[in-house]
Amino acid sequence: MAIKDGDTIKIDYTGTLDDGTVFDSSANHDEPLEFTVGACQVIPGFEEAVRGMEVGEEKTFRIEAAEAYGEVNPALTETVPSSLLQSDAEIHAGMMIMVGTADGNQMPAKITEVTDETITVDLNHPLAGMALTFSIKVVEA
Repeated sequence: MAIKDGDTIKIDYTGTLDDGTVFDSSANHDEPLEFTVGACQVIPGFEEAVRGMEVGEEKTFRIEAAEAYGEVNPALTETVPSSLLQSDAEIHAGMMIMVGTADGNQMPAKITEVTDETITVDLNHPLAGMALTFSIKVVEA
């Protein structure tokens, strides 16, 4: 039976970047990825690709940045006084940190520049601006 919105499915997957780098795989987790199709639990392009598939079916597909984690948004880059970042560790460009949000949650941010007075952080998702390729197999629906 073809997968449709509302179905809870399990898939094995490997996600790669255009240069072949594996950025995630269900092999790194204890079990296949489980989600409900149409419930916005995975990126939009991924949901679209599994609709119509059946148990046992395998597929490789590419998702453009806009249907994955979006394009890089310059408004999500912010420069703050270095005094705001309290850390005993040496701060350097490329470092990932967790920052507090207005709603009290934490989110990852990448430090892109460090000067004596300021730190520039990028709050875009690490995969923003990148096309993603997935090889998947539906294992349960």
